[in-house]
Amino acid sequence: MSDSVVGPDQPEVEVVRKSRKNNPEKTREDILQAAISEFVQQGLAGARVDAIAERMATSKRMIYYYFGSKEQLYVECLVKLYGDIRKTEHSLDLESLPADQAIRRLVEFTFDHHDRNVDFVRIVSNENIHYGEYVKQSPLIREMSSMILDGLAKTLRRGEAQGLFRPGIEVMDLHMLMSSFCFYRVSNRHTFGEIFQVDLSDEQIKQRHKQMICETVLRYIQA
Repeated sequence: MSDSVVGPDQPEVEVVRKSRKNNPEKTREDILQAAISEFVQQGLAGARVDAIAERMATSKRMIYYYFGSKEQLYVECLVKLYGDIRKTEHSLDLESLPADQAIRRLVEFTFDHHDRNVDFVRIVSNENIHYGEYVKQSPLIREMSSMILDGLAKTLRRGEAQGLFRPGIEVMDLHMLMSSFCFYRVSNRHTFGEIFQVDLSDEQIKQRHKQMICETVLRYIQA
C-alpha cells in the first residue's frame, strides 16, 4: 500500500503555510533533492517518506502537502531529472553552430551530463524495471523530450543542405545512438569495470570514450 495523506494537524499546517509563504519553490526543490537521493538508494518500493522527511529534518506532512503521495513524488523526481537535461540541451544554442559542430557539442554534452549525473542514470534504470509506468503519468516528460528531437532534426536538415550529412537518417535512431553509449558506461560501470578490470572513471579513458562516441556519430551521419 502506498503512503497517503493523513488527517490535518493544525500546528503542522501552520508550519507548512509559513514555509510556503517564505520560499515555497525552494522547499519544493529541497524535497525533490532529498527524494531523489532516497529513490536512488532504495528504489521506489524500498523508499520511505519517513526517510525523506528525516533527510530534510521536516515532517511527512510537509512532503504530502506538496506532493500528495510517495508515487506522485517519484513522478515529480522523474520530471525534474528529465527536465534538467532537456533544459540544458535547449541552452546549447545548436543553431548558432555549423551542423557538424552542433552534433559534436550535443554528443559531448550528453556524455558529460550522464557522467556527472549518476542519479539520473540510476533512476531511469529503476524506472525501466517498472516498465516506464511512472514516466507514462507525465505528458510533460514526453513534451520536453520531443523538443530535443525537433532540434536534432533541424540540425540534420541543415547538415544535409550543406552537403555534410547523408539524407534519410532517422532522428530517433541518431538520438538513441548518442545516448545509449553515454548511458551504458555509467549504468554498467561497476559490472563492466569488475569483469574487464577497467576503471571507467579514469580521466584518460573517459576522454578517449568521449572522442570515440563523437567520431562514431559523425561518421554515421556524414555524407
